[in-house]
Amino acid sequence: MILLYILIGIYALGMLFIFLYSLAQGHLLLSFLRSKKYLGKVAHPVPENWPKVTIQLPVFNELYVVDRLIAAVAKINYPADLLEIQVLDDSTDQTAELIQKKIQEFPDINFKYIHRTDRTGFKAGALKEGLARVSGEFIAIFDADFVPDPEFLLKTIPYFSSEKVGMVQTRWTHLNKNYSLLTRLQAFALDAHFLIEQIGRNSQHAFINFNGTGGIWRKSCIIDAGDWQDDTLTEDLDLSYRAQRKGWEFVYRPEIESPAELPPIMSAVKSQQFRWTKGGAECAGKHAKAVLGEDLPFGIKIHAMAHLFNSSLFIAILLVSLSSIGVWWAGVQGLISDSLFKVAGLFMIGFVIIAGVYLVAYFYEKRSFWRSLFQAIYMLPLFLSVSMGLALHNAQAVWEGLSGKKSPFIRTPKFNLEGGTGLESNNYIKYKIPATTWMEGILMLVFSGMVGLHIYWGTFEMLPFHLMLAVGYGLVFFSSFKAYSLGK
Repeated sequence: MILLYILIGIYALGMLFIFLYSLAQGHLLLSFLRSKKYLGKVAHPVPENWPKVTIQLPVFNELYVVDRLIAAVAKINYPADLLEIQVLDDSTDQTAELIQKKIQEFPDINFKYIHRTDRTGFKAGALKEGLARVSGEFIAIFDADFVPDPEFLLKTIPYFSSEKVGMVQTRWTHLNKNYSLLTRLQAFALDAHFLIEQIGRNSQHAFINFNGTGGIWRKSCIIDAGDWQDDTLTEDLDLSYRAQRKGWEFVYRPEIESPAELPPIMSAVKSQQFRWTKGGAECAGKHAKAVLGEDLPFGIKIHAMAHLFNSSLFIAILLVSLSSIGVWWAGVQGLISDSLFKVAGLFMIGFVIIAGVYLVAYFYEKRSFWRSLFQAIYMLPLFLSVSMGLALHNAQAVWEGLSGKKSPFIRTPKFNLEGGTGLESNNYIKYKIPATTWMEGILMLVFSGMVGLHIYWGTFEMLPFHLMLAVGYGLVFFSSFKAYSLGK
């Protein structure tokens, strides 16, 4: 019985965490729906004198996309004498020669090539070294897989009319959204972040984050906040909190788009997810206590906690899914009353609220309800299933982040699928199947077995949940195995 009580306790705490997180997400959704002004262009005065700007391009072994990046940045519309472009190259392969050859094609553009042979600090270290040499008053940053809008600077600089504004973030869009089901599911998730979450937080002056790329900083803000630091894997989120805690204001503009390529294979998605979730947990450990201790409105603190600890949702999902097997068994044996199951059902409202957030973002992005309704019917359960299927992988990342275990910054492989680069020819895919992938296969079998037991015993309360887990772990396992095999 003691083990049963422990399982019920774990299940209840996990469901409670998910429910509380969903309430914060629901409030962001309401803020989004009330913020009509964020959904269109906002008139800002054009500067009488345009400031000097530096664009930083942090690069590490990007054979397939660096040409495209440099060509796109070279087209940015801004006074030539006020623009500097730093290529911060840490590459250890032919990318270095490729970059130097490419920038020679633009002799009239002020390219500055900075190559490090010591990758201390990884991306944060490269940005910090570049910042020490910049001539610009404002710093725009683009990762290697981005294709900046030529009007990016002319659209963003006017939002710095107030001296209090330290950063302007733009909305990511997707070059290869329709490449596969995997890219469509990623777009499904990212669109919710860039519409509901960023607008919802920014409209109520809560903490938002620079997304690592597609944004522009005031140089004095970065310096005042303590410069780039490499003690977390998400240097962008870390600097965002340090800057806003010092009183700097951030502006998010969804109408300014920054196109980029989504990872097309599961191994690349996992690499990116691991870095984001672990880094988020590290930032939670670094900033949560300080934020709670500051003189801020209660609502702002609540949203900051939900923001910083959102990656912990994967631990909650993993614990709930595993403990649900014992809870189901206890229910079949009559060890749990029906009333407890009904109370547990109330917490399922949390999943409904979270689903609503993603659906609103999906329909808004599609601009049409009826035409996209059929797609949403299968996209939403698939997205939730795959998110659950990533729970084991991401929970490991969160646990490492919260426990203080350090790991290197692992870049996400880029492909340039729009340019015709095939998956099989990519040099950056490695064939090494981690133990967690095999465990995902085992969990697929476990929850498939649970689906069979539900049907056999006629217990359907948890059938949808266990079916989604079986599908999610199955999709993640097979797509991971396929992705890793490309590196043979």
